[in-house]
Amino acid sequence: MFRHALRAALLAGSLFAGLTPALAESSRLALVIGQSAYRSVTPLPNPANDANAMAKMLGEAGFDVTRAADLSQRDLNREVGDFAAKIASKGPDTVALVFYAGHGLQIDGENYLVPVDVDPRREADIPLQAVRLNDLLNTLNSVPSRMRILLLDACRNNPFPAINQNAGRGLALVDTKTGAPGTFLSYSTSPGAEAEDGTGANSPYTTALLEAAREPGLPIEQAFKRVRVAVNKVTEGRQTPWDSSSLTEDFRFVVSAGASAANAGPRPVVAKRSVDEWKRSLQGKPIESANEIIVGDGSVEAYEAFVALYTAPPYGPQAREWLDLHNRMAAWNEAVLINTVASYQEFLVRYPDSDLTPTARKLIERLRNRPIVTPVVAAANAAIPPVNAAAPAPPPVVPANVALGPTCPCSQTPPARKSETPKRVEEKPVRKRDEDPPKRAGRTPRRDPGDDVVVYAPPPPPREYYGPPVRVVPPVSIGIGGGYGGGGYGRGPQTYPTRRGYGY
Repeated sequence: MFRHALRAALLAGSLFAGLTPALAESSRLALVIGQSAYRSVTPLPNPANDANAMAKMLGEAGFDVTRAADLSQRDLNREVGDFAAKIASKGPDTVALVFYAGHGLQIDGENYLVPVDVDPRREADIPLQAVRLNDLLNTLNSVPSRMRILLLDACRNNPFPAINQNAGRGLALVDTKTGAPGTFLSYSTSPGAEAEDGTGANSPYTTALLEAAREPGLPIEQAFKRVRVAVNKVTEGRQTPWDSSSLTEDFRFVVSAGASAANAGPRPVVAKRSVDEWKRSLQGKPIESANEIIVGDGSVEAYEAFVALYTAPPYGPQAREWLDLHNRMAAWNEAVLINTVASYQEFLVRYPDSDLTPTARKLIERLRNRPIVTPVVAAANAAIPPVNAAAPAPPPVVPANVALGPTCPCSQTPPARKSETPKRVEEKPVRKRDEDPPKRAGRTPRRDPGDDVVVYAPPPPPREYYGPPVRVVPPVSIGIGGGYGGGGYGRGPQTYPTRRGYGY
């Protein structure tokens, strides 16, 4: 009896271990978009096939797939919003994946997914008619999820004749490490390059991705290493996929039956190798093998080591071209992020004759012609000396031989009553002429030139005011006014605020 119970327990444990990977990713959502039926340019045959094949593979891998095709701008935005709401309903443990096949463009350093209803006459029409890639990423990042995977087979050539002469080629570089962690982004070719649609039923990128993703237990980074090598081979070096990752956990499209394949826990950190380390690793290898290694790795350090060791065609020139293109797109990404005249001028000094030269010059002119807003309030305040609120200003000294009149120049202020006029206080001389004057707190003595009497003038008492109510303001007040007559500012003492206006 005990043996039967033990055998049943072991069988149940083995079944539970086999189900652990599936349970570890119980919430898998995918949005698959294929854009083929473009209306203003020649339709693309393969995106529809690519989307159908990816939807089938992801469904077999346990994804809840939402399939969409030939979307307008409004429909594309709606599908992305509905997908984000679906992620939110599943909870923060959801793995969200978006696959897009169709046209993609970069305009002024921004990447755009192109709906089928676009008909641009100028570059400025694309931001109004297309969907920004950053908007899609921000929408996915705004919803708590376990990880976000974005696969773009969108780097095809620019088909719009009105804008394809001045816009940059391919897509601009996007670094996922600067955003929310847990994001994986893949292009069908390098930033700044164009991908091929292919002659078969699927594009070279989707064909390689379908094959690599179906292998059980293969981590996503290893899968895309195989994708890079496969696409590079089939296109004879003309196209090399590119990816950027900020994932903190492992992900596998198809999990294996073993418990070790469960996508749980932190992803192991792989140390980045220097150029010298890559040189030692590649030294002595055949050029074909070394090329396959650096293409699979896809790092700048690997390519730099390769071009330093190998120069024979076709692999040497291909690696040099990839490295130059990557460095140029990295410099362009930095210039766009800084977005100043100096940053674009520095890019033009380094790359004066690239496909991004017209865009850089256009952005320089745009920044130079940008209207400058003059800070009127700051300029007015700058002309007024600061007031130390901690130390109160000493009372003013009024000369003894000057009659005290109303301090407010406003014509509506009634004259003060005679009884309220402060009297001058005279003190009899208590000292000789060569003695030090007596010290009085808060007042400064003044010698009358005509006699030997020291005169002190206390500050005038508050006056009664019979006009419209006047609000007491701080010792120094500043006002900004505007109207048909111009603006103005004013300042004055606390008791009777004086206002002076200067129109400009």
